[in-house]
Formats: sequence, structure tokens, C-alpha cells
Amino acid sequence: MAAVADHMSRNLVTVTADELLGVAAERMAARRVGAALVLDGERLVGILTERDVLRAVAAGGVDTALVSSWMTAGPETIEPDETTEHAAVLMIHGGFRHLPVVEDGSPVGIISIRDLVRITLEDSAPRGA
Repeated sequence: MAAVADHMSRNLVTVTADELLGVAAERMAARRVGAALVLDGERLVGILTERDVLRAVAAGGVDTALVSSWMTAGPETIEPDETTEHAAVLMIHGGFRHLPVVEDGSPVGIISIRDLVRITLEDSAPRGA
């Protein structure tokens, strides 16, 4: 099975916990991503996903909400040399679609369910179909 490093995105969207949720959501939408990593300096402290933003919208008061109120603090992570199979197991058992990739405590990428599906299709889909 392939290494996470071979399939993760390195072009990260990052935010801070004290940013306005709406600003973070705008940045995610502009980059067309479903998750932003929440950093304190270089250290990963959380993840903000489109699901979190949707929950905030449903609850109301998004205009003044901070990322810290809606992010998932201390998210599960994986290292770049781990297998994509291990990433898939973590995501399936944890019920999430985005997994931060960290090396020496700092984020270096993110891998998503979509990335894992691409691997599966590359391995099984007929060429030229």
C-alpha cells in the first residue's frame, strides 16, 4: 500500500483559533477545500471542516463566531510515512473525511477520503475508460 506522503495535499489552508468563522469559511470556499488546519504558530491545535461550518450556520450567530468555538480540537493525525490503508482505517473508524499529516509535530499535509478513493480507482479502473 502507498505512503500517505505520496497522496496528501501539501497546499494547506490554515487559520487560527481566534479568527472569525466566516473569514475562515470564505478562505476554504475560495480554495475549494473541505477543511482548514487550525494552527497556533507552527503547532496544529485543531481542524475546521465544512461540517463544522454547517453546524455553526444551523445554530445561528456565525457573524461573530470564532473558529475556536466550532473547530475539532486535538484532531487525529497521521505521519507521512504511514500507509494510505492506515489513513483509511483511521477515517472510517473516526467518522471523519480529512486527516492532518504531521511530521515532528508540525503539519506537512492533509489527506482526504477523496484522495483515498482516487488511489482505489487508479488501481482498479480500466485504463482509457
